[in-house]
Amino acid sequence: MRKSKQMKLDKEQRPWLKHYGDVPANLKYPDYAMVDMVMESATKWPNNVAYSYYGGKVTYREFVEKIKVTARALKNHGIKENDKVTICMPNTPEGITMVYAVNMVGAICNMVHPLSSEKELEYYINAADSKFILVIDVAFEKIYKLKDSTNLKKIIVAKASGEMNLAMSSAYWMLKGRKIKIPKDDSTVIMWEDFIHNSKGYQGEYHEKRKAYDPAVILYSGGTTGSPKGILLSNLNFNALGIMATTVIDQAVPGATVLSILPIFHGFGLGVCIHTPLCIGMGCILIPQFNYKKFGDIIRKNQPNFIAGVPTLYEGLLENNMGANDLACVKAAICGGDALNKTLRDKVNSYLEEHGSTAKIRVGYGLTESTGATCLSPEHIFNDGLIGAPFPDIYFKIVIPDTHEKAPVGIDGEICISGPLVMMGYLNDDAETMHALRYHEDGKLWLHTGDVGYLGEDGLIYFSQRIKRIIISSGYNIYPTYLETIINSHDAVLTSTVIGIPHSYKGQVAKAFIVLKDGYKASKQIEKEIKELLTKHVAKYALPAEYEFRDKLPKTLVGKVAFRELEKEENEKKKSSNK
Repeated sequence: MRKSKQMKLDKEQRPWLKHYGDVPANLKYPDYAMVDMVMESATKWPNNVAYSYYGGKVTYREFVEKIKVTARALKNHGIKENDKVTICMPNTPEGITMVYAVNMVGAICNMVHPLSSEKELEYYINAADSKFILVIDVAFEKIYKLKDSTNLKKIIVAKASGEMNLAMSSAYWMLKGRKIKIPKDDSTVIMWEDFIHNSKGYQGEYHEKRKAYDPAVILYSGGTTGSPKGILLSNLNFNALGIMATTVIDQAVPGATVLSILPIFHGFGLGVCIHTPLCIGMGCILIPQFNYKKFGDIIRKNQPNFIAGVPTLYEGLLENNMGANDLACVKAAICGGDALNKTLRDKVNSYLEEHGSTAKIRVGYGLTESTGATCLSPEHIFNDGLIGAPFPDIYFKIVIPDTHEKAPVGIDGEICISGPLVMMGYLNDDAETMHALRYHEDGKLWLHTGDVGYLGEDGLIYFSQRIKRIIISSGYNIYPTYLETIINSHDAVLTSTVIGIPHSYKGQVAKAFIVLKDGYKASKQIEKEIKELLTKHVAKYALPAEYEFRDKLPKTLVGKVAFRELEKEENEKKKSSNK
């Protein structure tokens, strides 16, 4: 009797379970580290390819050996349990090997974007109190300048050409590598090859046994305010994601391959495109730099079974000329990171079918604060705004904003998430953590996402809009408030506001509207100074694409800048220019 009552309650709390089919509503998760999950895959499928990089392939057996060697190198250089090691890398073998080596020695990965500005990198390194960093050679100069303003004791430099074949490596050297100057007389700087070679001198223990709830990774996002926030994620967060995602996707089987384009410093990239496939013996096709014009060539050459990306990636796919069966290899296509509109969804589905694929694009939803993904649309349901059925053990609740009260079915409210994918909290920020993570009367800890959605009559979750101001450009989050704070610090600026404006490929880009103080006139010089100020503090992808000076900005009745009016103006301009 008690069991039937529990089942009834579960169906009331999780009405999407009726869409599960054979998928279990609850799963079991191991009480160990991320690297232990990968080692388990290596035991089961030692000869499966773990990753490929520019044609070179590495099996699970070989990958685990690389992780162990790298872990010994870390211990040899004094890395201890709970130390933070910054990884400033695109998707390269060294980058993913370091993630699992850091995890193996019981330390914590501090993942940062190589294109971040110097000031952002300084903040990320200091926020984590990181003394060790692995950096791609093209970003070395920025990191080297931070030696005196951070506690960095060792800078490991990896060449992007490290595991490329000879032809690719030579081409890289001619185009980029020879321009990068690495000091040879500075003991704080060490090349990856020397770092690994030195590991032979370490004979001690290097595999620290960590538990599910131990911290594993720090990723960065804007939190609820837009200023940079470190998001602390556990071993359980990533291992649970891997188990959940591979349970709900039939095509996720050992030996299948994933096109790993989304970067490892991105929750979707590390969680969905790297760790999830490595949990089940699948292969990651590492793409360190994506060029949508070459997307067709990448697919023809690598023959991926899975494509996972943001809407702009799929827009790029449509721009490629492909043969009738060039996409026959693609068995599943997942889209996340931003809302997928009906027009693009229908175009992608038609394009996949016309070029030999049986896949239909499925929409996922998640935040960095929830390890990158929490739910997925069923394979053959394509309703507008649909983000799907939450994963096993994940609870969604739509609440009336600023309350814990459930919104009625079909009525918009704030999306809240509970379950094993929810972050541990924001790094060094208890106030922000308490604002985002709240216990409700049901006893569960809920992540308040700042997104608006509703529960449909069909029991599935639908996305409507975001509560917090945010611009999404090619899947990357841009926070207007953060940009405005920097712009307003210029001596000539009275006030500013930043909005997202339509862009044909990126979806949106930022545009800054600026009002100057009395006595100042708009000029190219002031615009240049503002751009230089932003460049010091903001990553390239977040820089405004346009600047407009105005005498005043539209205001709401309570005196706030009416940024929605500016957005409406820009959308009308776009429509007029397209006529």
